Amino acid sequence: MISQQQVQKQQLKILPQQIQLLNLFFLNTIELEQRILNELEENPFLDQEADTEKDEQDSIKNKDEAKDFQDFDEYVYDDVPDYKEEYSNYFDSTQAPDIPIRSTVHFKDDAKQQLSLLNLEESEREFIEYVIDMLSNQGLMDRPLEEVADDLSFQYHTIIETERIQKALQVIQTLEPIGIGACSVRECILLQLKAMNMKRPDVKCAIKLIENHYNDLIHRQFEKLHHVLNVDEEELRVVLNLVSTLKFHPVTESAYEYEPKHTIIPDFVISRFGDNVQVNLLSGKASSVFVNQVLYDQLTSQISAKDRAANQYVKSKLQSAQWFVNAVKQREDTMMRIMQCIVQLQKEYFNEGDIRLLKPMVLRNVSDVSGLDISTISRITSNKYADTHFGLIYLKDLFSEGIADQKGEIISNKVIQSVIGDAIANEDKNKPYTDQELVHILISSGYNIARRTVAKYREQMHIPIAQVRAVWA
Repeated sequence: MISQQQVQKQQLKILPQQIQLLNLFFLNTIELEQRILNELEENPFLDQEADTEKDEQDSIKNKDEAKDFQDFDEYVYDDVPDYKEEYSNYFDSTQAPDIPIRSTVHFKDDAKQQLSLLNLEESEREFIEYVIDMLSNQGLMDRPLEEVADDLSFQYHTIIETERIQKALQVIQTLEPIGIGACSVRECILLQLKAMNMKRPDVKCAIKLIENHYNDLIHRQFEKLHHVLNVDEEELRVVLNLVSTLKFHPVTESAYEYEPKHTIIPDFVISRFGDNVQVNLLSGKASSVFVNQVLYDQLTSQISAKDRAANQYVKSKLQSAQWFVNAVKQREDTMMRIMQCIVQLQKEYFNEGDIRLLKPMVLRNVSDVSGLDISTISRITSNKYADTHFGLIYLKDLFSEGIADQKGEIISNKVIQSVIGDAIANEDKNKPYTDQELVHILISSGYNIARRTVAKYREQMHIPIAQVRAVWA
């Protein structure tokens, strides 16, 4: 029997232009410049003003070059000392010679070259190369895969599952050096063992040790290892000697010692004037990008009203240009609004630059002050830096949870991590502090923190336990 029903329900939909705007929020200064260049190439009605500062520099350079055309009398009868003329024959008078740096191949570039030899599709190869760029300087994937998936999702404008990243890491782990792409020290050691002759008894026992009893090993529970591995003291010594010859990280310090420095261009400039803190964008693009209305008027006057396809194309390109100009302006207005709220919440920190003055702050706090959605704030603060009088800061590092000290005041967990990091940096490397000893150090500094909390913060800082630090020493 056919029946008809009427149902009323609420459904949330997001427009494609809103998705594009959110993706625009995520871009930093360099990525926005590239996006503007792409739009200028694709849309004839979009135009950009010339960089007047660059033109002025070119004109000054042209004036300096004009001095080369002096006549002979003017050149002979000047009063320039001879030593300046002799020096200028060897070096440019405006630039000192640079110190040469030896040529080295970074391990990421080497991995990409190896990757090009594999039989992979172009899209998959580019994806794996992007994952290689996200490895640490020690060749490990030390970030949670869920966090990596979120970054890649923003980059590719689609949902990236962690399973795809795991498959990419499996490909990377087949490259040299052995262990590259491992997610932990334990996995790095396992990859090195599996690359050996697995028929050797010591190798088989070492693999069993690392796979099933790694925690007992780092806590030096040797008596327990004798029983669970069913080996005597001499055999266990052979296995431990084998493990001690392996690298904890696939890339040694010398391999990335000469890594070329990539200049970070900040998105914000935060200046201090007395007790006032001023926020500015490093380079605003909204005023330089505009719609070329003159070109639109010329084309519409030349196209006949009967040519619907041409008229539709012109109107769509005009609407796209107008939307992009408004989106860039809205992006910069939103960035300034959010950054001013962050500075308002963290005024003492931006005045002094002391990490101990950083207050607990989450996205919800900024949302309550600015009135913007949490997702918008997350995209604006991701992948962006601010230049301050005390150095360059990553905006995501400003967000932290709170914890109560002995006085009952709520402090940022970044402060606790800073104290832990300083204590470990100054410890005796042969007798490193245990987590319980770090608790006593924190208590003496006025922070009443439990041992498990210290262990959690230490792990977040990628600092191993005392036993492992003693072995590394």
